[in-house]
Amino acid sequence: MSDNETLKVNHIKEQICDICYKMWQLGWVAANDGNITVKLEDGTYLATPTGISKSFITPDKIVHIDNSGKLLENSEYRPSSEIKMHMRCYQERDDIGAVLHAHPPVATGYAVANVALDEYSMIETVIALGSIPVTPYGTPSTYEVPDAIAPYLGIHDVVLLQNHGALSVGADLLTAYYRMETLELFAKISLNAHLLGGAKEISRENIDRLISMRESYKVTGKHPGYKKYPKGNE
Repeated sequence: MSDNETLKVNHIKEQICDICYKMWQLGWVAANDGNITVKLEDGTYLATPTGISKSFITPDKIVHIDNSGKLLENSEYRPSSEIKMHMRCYQERDDIGAVLHAHPPVATGYAVANVALDEYSMIETVIALGSIPVTPYGTPSTYEVPDAIAPYLGIHDVVLLQNHGALSVGADLLTAYYRMETLELFAKISLNAHLLGGAKEISRENIDRLISMRESYKVTGKHPGYKKYPKGNE
């Protein structure tokens, strides 16, 4: 690996640690919850280690793996047990450069209640994410989870994992992280709206206009459009 490549990898490791700490600070993870992977230019991956709190992650603990989860460098640490879920994301879409899994409390509340966030009621969320489905239940660390999420990855950048948490993907790590932020804020707003009598959805015409703005805003990734239109606008 050249000096320039080493610098890039070290920068990504530091970025992973920074985002791990942000997730912990925001209360999206507790104990050893959550995991992150980033795809490198050579087709290998950096991954957070299993069994370590995100508040204690340091660059030397980040592991370097291949697409099967095998360690490529000597390390006393091992990749997250959820690596199968991450690898399925990369297999399904070649535009994905990073995957983030966490348990943001309000969004995870929707996942636990098996309630999809498919309302089109918040302008920024319509542009950035579109509808957010709940994927079927899968036992962590097994192939049940990758198999459950695979059908949704073609048109969704963020999904809720039934009884589990949330998953976001992006062309890079910051994009995946921002999408998780958007998800959790939208979940909070949606819950408050329902407590106030129900969200008022955006009209079909304006949904179309907002989705068309993605290109001018240089929004990357996939977008489901609209799973359903507001009542009276079908």
